[in-house]
Amino acid sequence: MAEIEPFSGWRYELEQVGSLSDVVAPPYDVIDAAKQDRLYQQHPCNVIRLILNRNEPGDVSESARYQRAAGFLERWQQDGILVRDRAPCLYVYHQQFSWEGVSYLRRGFLGRIRLEEFGTGSVFPHEQTMPGPKADRLSLFEHTRTCLSPVFGLYPADSEAVQGPLDASCSGTVSHEVVDDQGVIHRLWAVEDAEAIAAACGALVDVPVFIADGHHRYETALNYRSAHPDVDAAGYTMMMMVAMNDPGLAILPTHRLVTGVDGLDAKGLSGLLAEHFEVSEMGSGREAARAAWARIEATSDQAALALGTSSDRQWLLARLKDPAVMARLAPDRSDDWRGLGVSRLHTLLVDAILKPAFADAEVRCRYVHLMDEVHDAVDRGHQGEEGGVPLAVLVAPATLDHVRDIASGRETMPPKSTFFYPKLLSGLVFYSLSDGR
Repeated sequence: MAEIEPFSGWRYELEQVGSLSDVVAPPYDVIDAAKQDRLYQQHPCNVIRLILNRNEPGDVSESARYQRAAGFLERWQQDGILVRDRAPCLYVYHQQFSWEGVSYLRRGFLGRIRLEEFGTGSVFPHEQTMPGPKADRLSLFEHTRTCLSPVFGLYPADSEAVQGPLDASCSGTVSHEVVDDQGVIHRLWAVEDAEAIAAACGALVDVPVFIADGHHRYETALNYRSAHPDVDAAGYTMMMMVAMNDPGLAILPTHRLVTGVDGLDAKGLSGLLAEHFEVSEMGSGREAARAAWARIEATSDQAALALGTSSDRQWLLARLKDPAVMARLAPDRSDDWRGLGVSRLHTLLVDAILKPAFADAEVRCRYVHLMDEVHDAVDRGHQGEEGGVPLAVLVAPATLDHVRDIASGRETMPPKSTFFYPKLLSGLVFYSLSDGR
């Protein structure tokens, strides 16, 4: 069973740093070099110096930036820039945001969870990981001995039974608030109320936990525990817990921008798709793209793909004729996995259709989330401008049912099958791996 507990977190002392908005940051894996520089300039104590310390002239080894991060952390703790909560807490974390004109409020809390090896307990991944990011994060763990950013977990229990007591304990109290550069409002409360904590943790006994985001961080925590088996705090990691029935929990789409298929137009694409897809012409331009996406989005249609060719700015709606083709292409996968739109996109469309048709090129996908990003890439491709692509593909995201069913079967989905927006901020609270308390 999943063991969720409070802990005494380290947090920024606002009398020292001023605005919390100036010292927090998105997760390291969504920060590019330009954003890294802006965060460095934003505040001398911004968490970027911990989670993604930059290389500096004169560095004699790759470990130098991890050593610098550890130095900043230790100095900030000594100088009172970071202070530790006196009592173990669960940290209620609300995120208020809008997406494509729809408003959401996602409610959850941060606690520590006892680590379990995948495949042995009640913590389930749903996406594949890569060795490079895990090696990077492990070096950071080893130098700082601190979990600096939370994993994002989902639980299939009633939100009010778990979150309700915690939210009630925060009623009438002032939160720490951040408005990020995307307009998302982040609010954090530290809950010491023993009864509320016991109610929330007790309601999660015997409930599985599905990792929504932060798979690399979770696996890094497992690797750190293996290297420090005698340190109790290393047997846990920090996790954000959100109910799968929370009204503010939304899985948003990740669309594909395909390169390596230069010269492809709607007529040629229809010919390539004809064997396995029923193809409908949707028209030209942005209105056609929006109409095609509306058909998919309305029912989360996993059998349909919307495809736009930039050479002629035409859009097609392609619906799979016979799902049996996926059984032939992915015989070792479950029916649930083979039924995913993203599985069909990568296994059938990209690997079995486009790559053989463009064997002399390297067919690759870039990932975007907003329709405006898709439109921009198609328009740039039509004009032959930098940043343009010859083909855009709109695909329905996996649903929460897919996450639960596929992860419960010990399978992982293709990359970018889910997009849980917004990301969790780094810098709201830190968990010590040497003394988790």
